[in-house]
Amino acid sequence: MEQKKVLAIIPDGVSLRNFLFTDFPKKAKQAGLEIVYWNATPYNIKADGEKEIKLRPKPRAITDVYKRAKIISELNHFRDKFNDAVYEKYKFPASTEGWKNKLKNLIVSRLSDTYTGEKGLRVLRERMQNSERKSAYYKECIKVLKREKPDLVFCANQRPVNAIAPVRAAKDLGITTAGFIFSWDNLPKATKVIETDFYFVWSDHMKNELLRYYPYLKEEQVKITGTPQFEIHCKEEVLLEKEVFFKKYGLDTEKEYLCFSGDDLTTSPHDEVFLRDVAEAVRNLNRKGENLGIIFRRCPVDFSSRYDKVLKEYLDEITAIDPEWSGGHNSWDAVMPTREDMILQTNIIEHSFMVINIASSMVFDFAARKKPCAYINYVPEVNNLKKDVREIYDYIHFRSMENRASVYWINSKTGIIEAIQHIFKGETKVVLQNTLQWFNIINLNLCEKASEQICDKIKSLR
Repeated sequence: MEQKKVLAIIPDGVSLRNFLFTDFPKKAKQAGLEIVYWNATPYNIKADGEKEIKLRPKPRAITDVYKRAKIISELNHFRDKFNDAVYEKYKFPASTEGWKNKLKNLIVSRLSDTYTGEKGLRVLRERMQNSERKSAYYKECIKVLKREKPDLVFCANQRPVNAIAPVRAAKDLGITTAGFIFSWDNLPKATKVIETDFYFVWSDHMKNELLRYYPYLKEEQVKITGTPQFEIHCKEEVLLEKEVFFKKYGLDTEKEYLCFSGDDLTTSPHDEVFLRDVAEAVRNLNRKGENLGIIFRRCPVDFSSRYDKVLKEYLDEITAIDPEWSGGHNSWDAVMPTREDMILQTNIIEHSFMVINIASSMVFDFAARKKPCAYINYVPEVNNLKKDVREIYDYIHFRSMENRASVYWINSKTGIIEAIQHIFKGETKVVLQNTLQWFNIINLNLCEKASEQICDKIKSLR
């Protein structure tokens, strides 16, 4: 049988994590697929022994303007169509510094006000595509595709503007295209900017979302595969012995550790206050005879100094273990994950008895290793409240949580101690069962077989 050749577009770091640092390359070879990575990141994929073509993206500035207008118009459409004001929460303020940004914002506003509903959105999507057709970047993609002659172009992330031109070029040459929806919360946020022949999704739930938001798609275009991002948590061979891990990161072998996983500045602008509250609760528990500590893992895109004062004040309680990512500040599109960090995260989970955070998908990472999560759900004691984090739990993606007892809820500062004590005493069976049921709604294969499923679906496409 002739080998199927796949050009896999890697537009950003999270795509590397899902499709290079997982079982995907190995499973692809076993499935008889020839994967050539079309790589827009600085990472040297060829050094890993894989085939690589460098993708040098240069989307047109007007394409990004159309994308922004499309997102706002789409959110307005979702709000009106589903009679749900929560979609307004997904509109994030754009920069107003300088006349260029002000002009762009004005154009975006005019476009989103003019092109509304399904018909207007179709115009904005077509303008995005046609804009990229005029770029030198698109013409270069055409050359690469004609030379490589792939059977399929697979895009590892549905969001980046830099993926529009190569996908559009493939479609214009009659090459089959497929795209992967990379995160559980992406579809309600109107972040789908690429248009492919097929879409790979995590679950039935995500398939139904995709068809609900984009009624022009047909059911047979959507393939359920699961996501590879949790595969690492099923690999016992990456785990370090407790003594080795604790020595490497300066942890006290006499203590039991919980993990506080930080959020980005947009999601949780007062995250350092919540960390202080948790540290104070741990200090109070230790005064009563417990021997607990906190592993603090900050968000990979948060390079701010906002936690510094808390870390100094609670040296005895908190040990910071920073993510081993590299690259851009404050942007998920710019940071580069590493294999080492994936192993580090799995070991932090293994050597913690729980995780505390604000609305993070780390709930699923911990669930993959049968560890519980507590969500912070109260207003912090601050003079100038920038955001009430309780509103996050009203977002669309949290409606997939059919049972609210899938996590422990910390509804006040005083509730932190109670949540920690419940979990530390092992009172977790029912909550963990609920968590795993929720995880199964979100991700079909939990943490196994996603790469294999993706390869099988790729092979089946014609």
